[in-house]
Amino acid sequence: MQYNSNEIAAINPHRYPFALVDRIVDGEEGKWAKGIKCVSVNEPFFQGHFPQYHVMPGVLILEALAQVGAVVLLSLPENRGKIGLFGGIKNARFRRQVTPGDVLELTCTILKEKAGVAVAEATAVVDGQTAVTAELTFALRREA
Repeated sequence: MQYNSNEIAAINPHRYPFALVDRIVDGEEGKWAKGIKCVSVNEPFFQGHFPQYHVMPGVLILEALAQVGAVVLLSLPENRGKIGLFGGIKNARFRRQVTPGDVLELTCTILKEKAGVAVAEATAVVDGQTAVTAELTFALRREA
């Protein structure tokens, strides 16, 4: 499974400034995916977090991981047209700061899925160092 930003936009409803995954480089629909986020100093969140010390907000790294997980789930034909909502975040750990120039490697693996609810293991890595780990829960819903 490989998707460029246009193909991701056809699957995932997020748009600027909340489209946080540049590319899906590997994976298997419904199972797992690895995505890439190239962090630029031009990101709008750096205007306020923090202007004098740019660091990507941890909550946005979690959101980027969730968007990779949403692509995994929404790439399945039976889930097209749905959206993936956060159902929960467990055991989130922030181990390394993410700053402009970093390339986030975002991996999300679905552990279980039943009746429109999925649980996934998510990891963000920069230069071989783990930046964030978490367990994410998704609730799939039809768009209103």
